[in-house]
Amino acid sequence: MLIVIVIAIAGAGVLSGIIGIVIGVIASRRAGRAVRECRDLVRGAVGSHGTVDPRSLRNVGIIRYDALNEMSGQLSFSVALLNSLGDGVVLSSINGRAETRTYAKPVLAGKGGQELSPEESQAVRSAQLGTAPAEADPEPSVRVSRRAPATA
Repeated sequence: MLIVIVIAIAGAGVLSGIIGIVIGVIASRRAGRAVRECRDLVRGAVGSHGTVDPRSLRNVGIIRYDALNEMSGQLSFSVALLNSLGDGVVLSSINGRAETRTYAKPVLAGKGGQELSPEESQAVRSAQLGTAPAEADPEPSVRVSRRAPATA
């Protein structure tokens, strides 16, 4: 009788061990699936391949200039808003005494979808480089702003 009880207890222990192993394997698979889903969200689903989405606007270049002889004070400007791929838009505002004209031109891979003016090209170049042109070139003046990449 004692042997039967010992065998029954040993059998219950083995059965408990097997159940524990099965539960552990199921939990491990679920955890692995959750880790893969999180990794895919960070890498692919948002297109970021890391912590920063390359499609987000990050680089800004501003060029101020006198476009018309009738106005001074560098009231005209071109602003380039680009992402890390060099895609974005250039906005230009030509200011005169009687009227103001505003233009928007697409930029793909650092090149204008339409022909860019010299000031617009300079704004794109400044945004891509994140620097202002050489100090020796007093006009047009340049102000550049670059946002630091976000971290997760």
